[in-house]
Amino acid sequence: MRYGDPPGADTVLWVLRLLLHASFLFLLAVGLVQYTLTEIDAPAPDHPRWTHWAITTGAFLLGLLYMAGAVLARPGARRPGALVWLGAVTALWALLAWGGSEFVWVAFPLFFLHLNLLRGIHSLVAVLVITVSVVAGQVLHTGDLTAGMVLGPILGAAFAVAIAIGYRALSHESQQRLELIDTLTRTRDELAESQRRTGILDERQRLSREIHDTLAQGLSSIVLLLRSAENAMPDEPGLAATRVAEARESASTNLEEARRFVRDLAPPSLAGGDLPEALRRLCERGVGGTAGSLGAAGGADTAGEGVDCRFRLDGTPVRLPSEYDVALLRAAQASLGNVAAHARASTAVVTLGYLDDQVTLDVYDDGTGFRPEEVRSRPDGTGYGLAALRERVAALGGRLDVESAPGEGTAVAVRLPLTREESL
Repeated sequence: MRYGDPPGADTVLWVLRLLLHASFLFLLAVGLVQYTLTEIDAPAPDHPRWTHWAITTGAFLLGLLYMAGAVLARPGARRPGALVWLGAVTALWALLAWGGSEFVWVAFPLFFLHLNLLRGIHSLVAVLVITVSVVAGQVLHTGDLTAGMVLGPILGAAFAVAIAIGYRALSHESQQRLELIDTLTRTRDELAESQRRTGILDERQRLSREIHDTLAQGLSSIVLLLRSAENAMPDEPGLAATRVAEARESASTNLEEARRFVRDLAPPSLAGGDLPEALRRLCERGVGGTAGSLGAAGGADTAGEGVDCRFRLDGTPVRLPSEYDVALLRAAQASLGNVAAHARASTAVVTLGYLDDQVTLDVYDDGTGFRPEEVRSRPDGTGYGLAALRERVAALGGRLDVESAPGEGTAVAVRLPLTREESL
């Protein structure tokens, strides 16, 4: 707590308890001193000598008993032990007050002890009994009854009751605050654990998408190229050699993809940070070199021979976040892979558009088409591409649409929101 800051409820309660104990011992010491001085100056003729020593010894015993047992009155202490201690302190005080009027005023801290340790009506009855005892003790020692003798103890008792009510309110508030802090701490830990599990699941999904869009695409491309080379032998050795060379180039490219993927860097084709150029190179490399699957059903295995892939750029390019670049490039690779693996198309067009509020990617082919609603992932791991691509785009706040029908080609459209901050 800094200097000048208001004290907390726990600090206030601790100070009140300390003042209560200090006031009891102070009033007991004052009473003992007054009694001793009175006995020295004007000893009572009807009191035997042993009475003085008994009262003095009783005062010391009361002080020791109070200090030894004060710990029993702390919050959270065992209630039976605290009640036994309270009864012993009250009884010893009553004996001292009967022996000397100087000890009567120790009743005021006793009010607080009874109000703190007893509950409900019992505490009020105890305060009333002590108040009557104080008045009776004064009348016993002085032989007279005045308004001050009555009003003093009554006002003291009323003040003690009011303070005890405030003390209990503060104690209740402090307990509620502790429970709230405990609840918040547990909630924070549960939230952290939930976020950790969510992060693990998100990372698994991200890894599955990355593996599908990199390693799986590359391996599928190599398989198609080598199958084409196998079909070309021995009648067309030149074409077979070309396909083997393309397979080797695809293997090298995907090896670099895998290494950069492990290092969590951008794809090699985006190393320069230019998405339009990466898409242009993707089209120039040929559809067969990007084989993969968006999950379309049916179709023959081809290497995409004779497919004319074209790239178009609409609008003025702006710098995008790296995750946008990766998502759009993966979408183009997966879509062209679908063309190579299933479409039997003669033309594919990749269009990248920069609009005022969004960036778009459209991949169209004039192939055989399919029914998007019938696409399902299969036990062999294929058919996952469309779902993975949708998840990737949705994670960036975008939308993916697939329009296709048997015999009418396929159009894949990706839309990502473009804000001022994202275009800087």
